[in-house]
Amino acid sequence: MEFENLIYEEKDQVAWIILNRPEILNALSMKLSDELVAAIEIVRQSTKLKFLVIKGAGNNFSVGDDIKEMIKWGDANDITRRARYYQNMANQLEELDKITIAAVDGYAVGGGLEITMVCDFVIATERSKWGMPEVDVGITPGWGGTTRLARLIGRRRAKEINLIGALHSGKKAVEWNLWNRVVPNDHLDDEVEQLLEVLKSKNQQGLRQLKFIINRGVECDLYTAQGFEVLSAGLTGAVSGMWKIKDADQGKGIIGFTNKAGLWQTRRRMAKDFWVD
Repeated sequence: MEFENLIYEEKDQVAWIILNRPEILNALSMKLSDELVAAIEIVRQSTKLKFLVIKGAGNNFSVGDDIKEMIKWGDANDITRRARYYQNMANQLEELDKITIAAVDGYAVGGGLEITMVCDFVIATERSKWGMPEVDVGITPGWGGTTRLARLIGRRRAKEINLIGALHSGKKAVEWNLWNRVVPNDHLDDEVEQLLEVLKSKNQQGLRQLKFIINRGVECDLYTAQGFEVLSAGLTGAVSGMWKIKDADQGKGIIGFTNKAGLWQTRRRMAKDFWVD
């Protein structure tokens, strides 16, 4: 697929998405957003890709939605639909079974910051700036600036970021557990490559499971989250070769259903009329 507003590349199990509107600080136009959705879908469908890096062209990540286009969004219902469209984009990015890295230089504000919030790792330069300045345009965030932000840095700090609208340093993002690491301005690409090298050495199925159970676990109560951990432990054992359980079917039920015989036939004969009166 060819893109006009972003660059998409695949190199050695890594997909690279580069937001490419540097002349306006990689503002997320409707066209760029559509292309970003399409690129994320390419990554989602791939089984050979294991990692995704998102960055911005020039010296900026993204200043978020292209405010000048908002008049084209339509009426209140159209705006609602677009906000849900962007939420789905963020959810799809967060749900990828690949490890995602946001490489942030310069500004990551508004929608740009919201993209970083759904990535697994965020590495930023010393000159990077972040915030949610929508309040001064008279609008509110639509796809994570209040919800995910509050979960990441807490309710009180999320109010500070949104109600004041100031821009903060990458160092503060790390201190507030919003981003992972700040590096010198000319070391961003090197740091991303070093992180990728470490991640490539891991058990990839283990990484997929860890991402899944952590993302799910933080949104539920402790006992439910522990249930994900237990099931993940069992799955880890199975995919490592210890999959045979003496009192499990080991596929015989499915084979019996396919052939309409064997174990399935025995079970159905016993169960189909049991306690039906």
